[in-house]
This record gives sequence, structure tokens and C-alpha cells, in this order.
Amino acid sequence: MELKLYDAQGQAAGNVAASDVVFARDFNEPLIHQIVVAFQANARSGNRAQLTRAEVKHSTKKPWRQKGTGRARAGMTSSPLWRGGGRIFPNKPDENFAHKVNKKMFRAGMCSILSQLAREGRIVVVDELTLEAPKTKLLAQRIKSMGLESVLMVTDGFDENLYLASRNLPNVAVVEPKQADPVALVHFDKVLMTKAAVAKFEEMFA
Repeated sequence: MELKLYDAQGQAAGNVAASDVVFARDFNEPLIHQIVVAFQANARSGNRAQLTRAEVKHSTKKPWRQKGTGRARAGMTSSPLWRGGGRIFPNKPDENFAHKVNKKMFRAGMCSILSQLAREGRIVVVDELTLEAPKTKLLAQRIKSMGLESVLMVTDGFDENLYLASRNLPNVAVVEPKQADPVALVHFDKVLMTKAAVAKFEEMFA
């Protein structure tokens, strides 16, 4: 498998050899859907909470007498059947939303995503990604000169200038290969990665 190499102006500058195991895998939509849903579920904080009938603020006085009124029997206003009453099965903060995904499945799903991006021409490979200073304007100009708008930038190592310059750009994110997740890879229109990042992906998933 060969990926197209581009220069800083977005012009083709040759090809980069890439592993078929990582960048030429068959498209497996059910597996990709599973790892994307699992990633989003595992990111949930679980901080929602509702009150039971014992926790809502209410009076313990019987609303009306048991018999003779023609109405249904009622003991407390905290009944779940009443407006303002507690919930029967309330959501609690300790609820577990986690989905288990095996390492082998995750690696196969990530390779399937990368392979589909390569087939669709959404992967842009460059020699290196560096900035002289942590300036958002410099990075915005660089991205515009390459004809990119929504882009996930994958670098082989942490670059502070690049990271600081990208924070104010809404459609740009900078990550290392080990931080790349299935949701980000699917979300952004283009994935801009260095040649060293391609080698890191091959080392991780091949």
C-alpha cells in the first residue's frame, strides 16, 4: 500500500510505502460501529441523578381518608404516580455505561478506519509538522495553504508550538498516534500525519 506524500503547499511530492495490514484492510462497518459506540459510552461521566420516593421532599400526611371519597387510595404524595413524586427506577451517578472491547477487536477496527480513510483519499502525509512559534495565525495559514479545513493532525511526538497554536481553531486537533481515537478519525474530514506517525501506527497495529 502506498500513501501520497504532500509538501507544505499541498502539492503531491511522491509516495510513502505503508503496511497493507494497517492501511489496506477490508471495510468492516459493524466492527467500526461497535468501537465508536464503545468509545463514546466509556467517555460518559455518569453524573445524572434522580430522586426516589424516599428522597423527594414531601409530607407523610395521608392526602385523604381511605374510604368514602370515590377516589383511589393514596398514602403519600411522594408516590411515583403523582406529579412531583419520586421515580420508580431513578438514574444514579454510579450507573455503569462501560462497553468492553477486546484489544484485538480495537486494533482491527482502527485499521479498518485507517484503511477506509486511505481509500477515500482523506489521509494527507507530510515529512514533518512544525511551527516556528505558538501562533494560531501561523497554523491557520499553513492549513489554508494546503487546502484543508477540518483536519486531525497526527504527529509522531508532542510539539508544544503546534499544540498551543491549534487550541483556538475549532476544526483542528493535534494528537499523537497513541491518542488517536476512532471518533476523531471518523469525525474530521482529513487526517494530516507525518511519515513518522505512519510508522508509529504500523508499529502499534501491524
